[in-house]
Amino acid sequence: MQTTSDVLMIRPARFLSNPQTTASNAFQNRERDAAEAQRAALAEFDAYVDALRTCGVNVLVVDDTHEPHTPDSIFPNNWLSLHADGRALIYPMEAENRRQERRQDILDAIGKQFDLRRAVDLSPFERDGHYHEGTGSMVFDHSARVAYVCRSTRSSERVMEAVEREIGYQPFWFGAADRAGKPIFHTNVMMSVGRALAVVCLESVANANERRGLRHSLEQAGKRVVDIGYRQLECFAGNMLELSASDGAPVFALSRQAWAALTAEQQGLLSSEARIALAPIDTIERLGGGGARCMVAEIFLPRRTSPQP
Repeated sequence: MQTTSDVLMIRPARFLSNPQTTASNAFQNRERDAAEAQRAALAEFDAYVDALRTCGVNVLVVDDTHEPHTPDSIFPNNWLSLHADGRALIYPMEAENRRQERRQDILDAIGKQFDLRRAVDLSPFERDGHYHEGTGSMVFDHSARVAYVCRSTRSSERVMEAVEREIGYQPFWFGAADRAGKPIFHTNVMMSVGRALAVVCLESVANANERRGLRHSLEQAGKRVVDIGYRQLECFAGNMLELSASDGAPVFALSRQAWAALTAEQQGLLSSEARIALAPIDTIERLGGGGARCMVAEIFLPRRTSPQP
């Protein structure tokens, strides 16, 4: 099952540009007013939830807490992935303040509606300096059982081996860099894989053999490759996610900035394939350095027939 109609989102309590992640995230900018950053991010978050629900996506919203201060809690897909066999994988995070995003009460809230049978905690890898930030570091092709991973300080071969043992996905490693030559910190910034389409910034993959191999792997899996350039990448056009509505209809979730960066032909292709859920998340993208895909943790867990109180 490549897509799901159930997602988790964390409503921010004290959002701001995280000073502990700026070294590896070239997409982040600093804010001048923390209160204004939180106010704007909260409004953008709520509008995004409304857009997803209007398209038929089921959104489980859990509120962040004021303490401990977790400025990036709005990006839960980095510490958690939830799989169809009832398993949750919990990931090692590079920034110390991001490690506090991992909350048992969030897992408990998920478990009330979904059959969460086992949590596999990979966070101890942090003690040895190995970080692997969930579906930020990995872009899953669930149908082909492949995990696409670009090399960065936030991806680890050792952790990827553990993920492979747990869920059996084969890794496809490659290098990707921004136009300044800096490694792209998360794979999901430069590519997205859906049922039939794969949006990818091939320009960011400097090694010609890796670039050809990446395209070949996607096409072998039956994907039509939608190639985006650096300008579109910088507008988070690679950071989109295909979901499904509760009625089975496909849904593409992406920011308004990302949508505006696409060509008319690319917009037409996406619109012909799916409903479009547009997120007005300029503040979150500018200060958090993450986009529409980063804000969503997909829930592939089986639903409980009788939700718990």
